[in-house]
Amino acid sequence: MQRRTFVKKSVLSTAGFMISKDIFSETKGPIYGQNEMQFRLNTKWGALNPDKTPVNDCHEMVQDSKGHILLLTNETKNNIIIYNKSGRLIKTWGTEFPGAHGLTLQANGKEDFLFITDNNRHQVYKTTLDGKILLTIDPPADLPAYQKKEAFVPTETTVLPNGDFYIADGYGAQHILHYDEYGKLKNSFGGRGTGEEHLDNAHGICVDTRNGAPTLLITDRTRNAFKRFSLEGKLLEVIHLPGACVCRPVIKGEYLYAAVLRSPNLDTVNSGFVTILNKENKVVSNLGGTAPVYINNQLQPMAQAEKIFIHPHDVCVDDEGSIYVAQWASGKVYPYKFTRV
Repeated sequence: MQRRTFVKKSVLSTAGFMISKDIFSETKGPIYGQNEMQFRLNTKWGALNPDKTPVNDCHEMVQDSKGHILLLTNETKNNIIIYNKSGRLIKTWGTEFPGAHGLTLQANGKEDFLFITDNNRHQVYKTTLDGKILLTIDPPADLPAYQKKEAFVPTETTVLPNGDFYIADGYGAQHILHYDEYGKLKNSFGGRGTGEEHLDNAHGICVDTRNGAPTLLITDRTRNAFKRFSLEGKLLEVIHLPGACVCRPVIKGEYLYAAVLRSPNLDTVNSGFVTILNKENKVVSNLGGTAPVYINNQLQPMAQAEKIFIHPHDVCVDDEGSIYVAQWASGKVYPYKFTRV
């Protein structure tokens, strides 16, 4: 009887230990974000041997059709670093992009291509996934704003299903340039100016089809906003994000994700967070930032609340809903990964 009682207590004790251990392992570490978008952080996900595979500024990231995560850095020993979703290194390539900044994936269902912007070379490139350059876009000298190549400092691209693409000249003359698939300029809009249709630090651009007809979401970072334009360049909407110097918008499912480089303004160093908006353009979560607060339908100023980032520059959202964050001027740290809880 005593032995039976001992065994029963031992089994219950062991079971209790296993349950406690499982619960602990599932909840270990802090949770970041608010409302329905909360995540756990893994700062070691993309860490590699810096002697063999170094990074400088980690600028942007995308996921290709094979599920691999591609990182663009302005380290010319390996401009492109390709990971699997577990953070294991697959391969690297690229030595010719000293000003590597923007990385966009074009997937047509048959093969993938990349669009890379280079601030130093004042050019945009379309490449294969293994780095073969297929198309080079030089400064559009026919436009008055680009009589000098130094005026063209492209930061981002986005691609339409028909192969047309747009370039955001976010560090240059602030124009949005529309090209056909062969690289012929079709239209331009934006540029510097004081009206809402103008842009100041047009750092990012993407196509948004969440509400039906495609539109363009374009960053107006100095003014802490995203602006929605028609494909022809007509201003349709301004999404104000007070306190958030946002980088490029990234659409995944019903949500819009963006890295906030600095907060509450561009003069605030060693700051930033990741913001997430729903389909109605309401902020629902800030990873490392203050919780979103609306008063009379007006978003209140946001700021970094937790020191988990130094200048986050881009986010990539994979097919499982995990978020990868690349950081600029952050001590050459590798990308972080957030897993949804």
